[in-house]
Amino acid sequence: MRNLYRSERREQRRQDRLQRRLERRRNGGSAAGQLVVGLGVIAIGMLFLLDNLGIIEFEYAFQLWPVIFVLAGALKVQQATSNSGRVAGGILIAVGALLLLKGMGFIDISWRTLAPVLMIAAGLLVVFKSTRARNDTVSSLLDKDAGQDSVVRLTALMGGIERRINTQDFRGGEITAIMGGCELDLRQASIQGQAVLNVFAMWGGIEIKVPDDWTVSLEGTPLLGAFSEKTIAPRDNAKRLIIRGVALMGGCDVRN
Repeated sequence: MRNLYRSERREQRRQDRLQRRLERRRNGGSAAGQLVVGLGVIAIGMLFLLDNLGIIEFEYAFQLWPVIFVLAGALKVQQATSNSGRVAGGILIAVGALLLLKGMGFIDISWRTLAPVLMIAAGLLVVFKSTRARNDTVSSLLDKDAGQDSVVRLTALMGGIERRINTQDFRGGEITAIMGGCELDLRQASIQGQAVLNVFAMWGGIEIKVPDDWTVSLEGTPLLGAFSEKTIAPRDNAKRLIIRGVALMGGCDVRN
């Protein structure tokens, strides 16, 4: 009995450490994302200012447009809570770096070669997503009583995804839409207190439908994009969904 008690105590402490680690990542994710976006906007503004002052030529500054991909990838890696999300961010960074090196003349690669490379990268992301391990930081917080849909992970890459969740213990997750769209229907689901959903939309759209008794808190960062919250706030704030993330030339719409 004593050994069983010690084992349960160790497991409880491990779960508490994982919970605190996830909360730190959630609480710091929005601020860090806004910091990266702000620095990126400042850098772009400085380039245009230097061009207007005649210090650099606009044509040279325009060659730096792939930095957008690098910035988007860095934001995705920073906010990702799963391995597939980090891989998606890494692919965006790699694509941006290749385009940047090509535009600046450091490498000589044609679009006929680059296009298949992008297709291979997209395929690798799909394969990795389908075979990813289930025991990452978020899923490790699920106990035996939690359903399979308690944590959702959706990735739409040049396509569309529609998902309906009916779990009564929704705990959040991660949604990524890159040149595609995701629709998540949570109207039949429920929350035990609070849940955090991380979103990332780049040249794509995300639509989230929530029940009438949920309070929605948007903490997103739009960059040439938009976050839209069209819900009617309930009288009781017992169930709260916090949505954090980035909309880069894309959008996220929440409604009930």
